[in-house]
Amino acid sequence: MGQAPRAVAPWVRTRLRTAPGAAPALALLVALTAALAAALPLAVDRYEDAGLVHAVRAARPDRTTVRVTAPLVGPDAESTDPDKPVDTARLRQQYGKVLGVAGGLLPVDRDQSSYGVMTDVDLPVPDAWLPAPSGAPAHVSLMAPDGLGAHARVRSGRLPRTTAPVDPESPRIEAAVTAETAKRMHIEVGSVVHLPAVGRPPVAAEVTGILTPRDPDGAYWSTVPLMQTPSLVPIPDSVPVAKYWLGTLLIPQKATPALLSTRFHPSRYWFVAPRLTGLRARGLDGLRHGVASLENGPGLSRTRAATGSEADVDSDLDNFLNSFAGLRSTVSPLVSVAAAGAATVAAVVLCMAGGLAADRRRAELALLRARGASLPGLAGRLLAETAVAAVPAGALGLAAALLLLPAHHTLYAFAAAAAVTLTACAALPLAAVLAHRRVRATVPRADAASVRPSRRRLVLELTLLVPAAGAVEALRRRGTTGDQLISLAPVLIAVIATLLLLRLQPPLLRLAGRPAGRLRGAVALLSLARAGRTSGSGALPLLALLTALTTAAFGGSVLSGVAAARDRAALLTVGADARVEYGSPLPSGLAARVRSLPGVHEVAAASITYEATLGTTAYKVPVAGVDPGTYSALAARTRLGAFPERVLNGKGPHAGSGTAPLPALASPGVARDYGTDPLKLWLPDGSTVTVRITTVRDRTPAVPGSEFLVVDRAGLPGNAARPTSLLLTGTPRDAGALRRTAGSSAGVHTLTEERARYADSPLQTGAVHVYSAAVAAGAGLAVLALLLALLRAAPERAALLARLRTMGLTRAQGRRLLILESLPQALLAAAGGALTGWTAVQVLSPGVDLLVLAMPSAGAATDRAVLVPDLWSLAVPTLTVVVVAVGVAALQAWWTGRRGSVTELRAGDAR
Repeated sequence: MGQAPRAVAPWVRTRLRTAPGAAPALALLVALTAALAAALPLAVDRYEDAGLVHAVRAARPDRTTVRVTAPLVGPDAESTDPDKPVDTARLRQQYGKVLGVAGGLLPVDRDQSSYGVMTDVDLPVPDAWLPAPSGAPAHVSLMAPDGLGAHARVRSGRLPRTTAPVDPESPRIEAAVTAETAKRMHIEVGSVVHLPAVGRPPVAAEVTGILTPRDPDGAYWSTVPLMQTPSLVPIPDSVPVAKYWLGTLLIPQKATPALLSTRFHPSRYWFVAPRLTGLRARGLDGLRHGVASLENGPGLSRTRAATGSEADVDSDLDNFLNSFAGLRSTVSPLVSVAAAGAATVAAVVLCMAGGLAADRRRAELALLRARGASLPGLAGRLLAETAVAAVPAGALGLAAALLLLPAHHTLYAFAAAAAVTLTACAALPLAAVLAHRRVRATVPRADAASVRPSRRRLVLELTLLVPAAGAVEALRRRGTTGDQLISLAPVLIAVIATLLLLRLQPPLLRLAGRPAGRLRGAVALLSLARAGRTSGSGALPLLALLTALTTAAFGGSVLSGVAAARDRAALLTVGADARVEYGSPLPSGLAARVRSLPGVHEVAAASITYEATLGTTAYKVPVAGVDPGTYSALAARTRLGAFPERVLNGKGPHAGSGTAPLPALASPGVARDYGTDPLKLWLPDGSTVTVRITTVRDRTPAVPGSEFLVVDRAGLPGNAARPTSLLLTGTPRDAGALRRTAGSSAGVHTLTEERARYADSPLQTGAVHVYSAAVAAGAGLAVLALLLALLRAAPERAALLARLRTMGLTRAQGRRLLILESLPQALLAAAGGALTGWTAVQVLSPGVDLLVLAMPSAGAATDRAVLVPDLWSLAVPTLTVVVVAVGVAALQAWWTGRRGSVTELRAGDAR
């Protein structure tokens, strides 16, 4: 007879049944952490892709389209027969080859790409009915694009065509123009434009249709802007400046032989438009190499093999790609700071969760070891137990992130979620193996205030401290620009601070315990003794708190610095809360009407000209004539070159004359160039006034630039004293009312609207949002780490209070005991967090370019974009740590007081 099978209860099923709350709690923690970890690379990919598309789209197709051009006739053209210079079928075949070459190097938008024939020069036409604003005859260029009917609607007339073969001697061809060209150049259906020819009468181009583009912003119409919109072109060296109209006539490709007898120099073209929806920031290097290959590389060789050796490839797309790459390389390290900090805190929280589970089950695991359980077998069982809950939770978190943030590149999201899941699975087995590597009946007490640290701990601390300190010192010496080490800076500083604070805590507690021992009550002394009794895992919550506080302080300083730079740039541009500008003197009574609007506190009038000449030089100096009283108050309120009213007071019968120069406030550059001697100021209307520079300031509200001269308006002669601008203090409640009051001919700028124009790139705004989200996630996880640390000590605290209550301890004394016990660690973490945050900002500030994050372009008007420690970012998180620690301790004391002592002091309690 065979042996009956033994009834064995599976380990995992038994553990899930006996501890039903542990698995769901672990699953929830893993799911949330995995979702946050997977969402970070997905969000970065999304805003980088959007930033790349925005950069290319903002550049307009005339800058980003890849333009391939080749002569129409010549040794490399498809035909040298003058009677048939263009073979449209071969031109189409070459277009397909060009698309094939370009499509292998970058994404191509075939719908917006085009080919055809165009003229290289524009020529004047003799038709007197065309507009001539300066007396100069109008000019025209010609294009013969493919697919004109598919890309345009016929507004009137019909599309041009060729009813008979066209050759260089053909006297007449048909053409079309866009509605914008027809409107501005007075062209109608039936109009005839005579194209100058060589050795023969002009070629008559009859306009048979007026077209409306279907997609005027697309590359088909915008690669050559003149194709749909004519332009007024200034004539070089003309005095006064004269201009002529330049427009484009659209002709059929079969009509291009007629151009051979003209001086228009026709050429073939193939325009390749990049597909914006196919641009990916992760493929940026490939895009840059592809464009470089087309312009000067293997791609150019293959293009010339298809179109002719004289073909030329040109595009500004590479400039915009390089500019975006530089911006991304500056922004990415800043985002990686928050990512590294949040990842460190998440790893600490997962390790603490495993350590808490191992600590709660230490009696069970010690018993298993005493009964012969091996470390590999014990670790394998615990790994299977945690994997049952963690693996599905990690997959669920990853799925949630992919659902909320769909993306094309998901490798990093999978890797991040897998790292979270693996850490969660390994935390409990590793904690159990480290705690029970020796078979023991009881766990020895570790008292950090009295037990001397081991040599092993000293070696471990030095192993961590020396490389971290060396890396921070390297960052401080050489800066952080372009260095990926910047992302680990807060973590390294937090590691150093954690090791130092753990070493400082015991002597500090001993020093605090001496005066507490002389007090009458025992609560203070007992709380300090309890605070000094910490386990070896106390480093993990401290590391989590310091990392989170450092990252939050650095991130808050970055965000506040960005906001300050944008506010400063907006203020330098507007000069006040609002600005009303006219190109001529203000209407009578406008200042009073504007001052009466709700929300307006004060109005400073100024006469501003940018065409004044100072001294005998020909250089133009912006001059602002102001009322010294109101303008001095405005400069003091905006902190833009504040000055006393008296330094500009130029009133008097001889002010501005040769005997009494008008005092002036000037920029440093103007003061350096012209000195303090009396100078003649030549105004645009021909009048003059004598000025003397008496005061120098870096900025002034009336003039946005850094070069200016400010004088008393009362000392200016004639019309020069009439105000042209109004500077408002106080925010108008209704900007529309301000614009209606100022009139349609006025330029109205408000500080709020100017501020809103900055950071229009998705790369900048996305980086700020991701940074804020990562800092918030790290802060939340740090609070969770603090709660886990307090939860780990909760059973021991509850038992202590129960015992002390049997000895006569009151509930109020119990609350004070737990609160005072939690204060040393909380205050230590708060002080350390503030110090590490300040240190991180000081170390990283030389290499952080806030201007890149703050401004949409490097040319924005700002003179202040410096990373400095932000008080609120340092104070609020540190106070939050103290409040949470004290609050949890008070809540635990209250809850323990509601329960009876018998529950805690049950028989067989091994605490």
